[in-house]
Amino acid sequence: MTLEQQSLFYSETKKPLAERLRPKNFSTFYGQEHLVAKNKILLEMISKDEIPSMIFWGPPGCGKTTLAKIISQQTQSRFIEFSAVNTGIKEVKDIIEKSSNDSLLGTKTIVFIDEIHRFNKLQQDVFLPYVENGTIILIGATTENPSFEINNALLSRMKVFILNKLTDNNILEILKNAIKNGFDKLQVDINEENLILIAKNANGDARYALSTLEMIILNSHKNDNIITIDDSILKQCLSKKTLMYDKNKELHYDLISALHKSMRNSDPDAAIYWLARMLEGGEDPLFIARRLIRFASEDVGLASKSALELAVNAYTACHYIGMPECNVVLAQVVVFLSLCPKSNALHTAYEFAKKDANNDSNNSVPLWLRNAATKLMKEAGYSKGYKYAHNYDEGITNMQCMPDNLKDKKYYNPTDRGEEKNLKEILNNIKYLKNK
Repeated sequence: MTLEQQSLFYSETKKPLAERLRPKNFSTFYGQEHLVAKNKILLEMISKDEIPSMIFWGPPGCGKTTLAKIISQQTQSRFIEFSAVNTGIKEVKDIIEKSSNDSLLGTKTIVFIDEIHRFNKLQQDVFLPYVENGTIILIGATTENPSFEINNALLSRMKVFILNKLTDNNILEILKNAIKNGFDKLQVDINEENLILIAKNANGDARYALSTLEMIILNSHKNDNIITIDDSILKQCLSKKTLMYDKNKELHYDLISALHKSMRNSDPDAAIYWLARMLEGGEDPLFIARRLIRFASEDVGLASKSALELAVNAYTACHYIGMPECNVVLAQVVVFLSLCPKSNALHTAYEFAKKDANNDSNNSVPLWLRNAATKLMKEAGYSKGYKYAHNYDEGITNMQCMPDNLKDKKYYNPTDRGEEKNLKEILNNIKYLKNK
């Protein structure tokens, strides 16, 4: 479009496409069927105008704000909207104080806070008494896990609804509706294949998809109110989207969990994918390398004695060369650990021993195992009865090394996988010799 045409376009449309097409009811609200399909709890609450204080938790562009605005259209309540990004807590407090008077007159007030996690937990305390006594109905929208970001006292008084990432089909329907209803008298000539490309590129974010479509249309050729989409413009506008990743938030832990569990399940392809998601998202490679070291002992252990050595060497290599060169180093270890025989015998042994150590921390060390460092200690019986293993033919004695109340406890139970099978045979032989 020329500048003149763009000016005309903006004068006709005024607001961004995503805002112009924001649904006012459920006829054009796509996705979240688990909440707003027929007979689902949230739809029933809205229909009956019985809205509790609640949190909408979900990824960007999944419909959190839209859902709140539909509630504002379909309930008999005063609706006040804030964004925690650009609103001070004093302003919110002033509005809530005024709402107290409305409450006395029987008028319900819904206060919607977008990105409520931007208020710190002390600021969130402001809402607590008003939610508790029913002065306001609070609706908060957040992309962050409420368990971590919302004050526990406030969270306990609110219902949390989880909104899912929109599917590609959801996004496609939204784009088709935009083509049909979003551009006034303009006719947009775009095929479904290109709409599918836009939908896939959006990664479940409706707002991103609509903004992309609008950018493509603004920069495409217009003739007699018909806009023809130029493929070259479409490709430019579908440039690589920034990977969604926050090293300090929930996704950080979800991805490392996915990596760990994929390796544990001997799935190298899944493990490499999750590794790439983390590294391409900007994760510190040394953090991943540390987790691989832990995995080598926790999930492989003595089933492959070289696993820990390789993991430690990978940490050193990552420290020396950094990203992006160390990506293949980590990939090497991830694949190796995925294909290793697995054993959690060491991890299980330690956890059982830890439990006994915490429950029986007053157990005395048997006298024959104690260090007789002084004459007095020797006279008290320290080290008396100690059997020096090297003085025996097999290098093994039947000396009791546990406290009396734990003498029959067995913590380490090797598996029959990998090299640990050999260790199991060695351990059985040791037991035989001790009994003999």
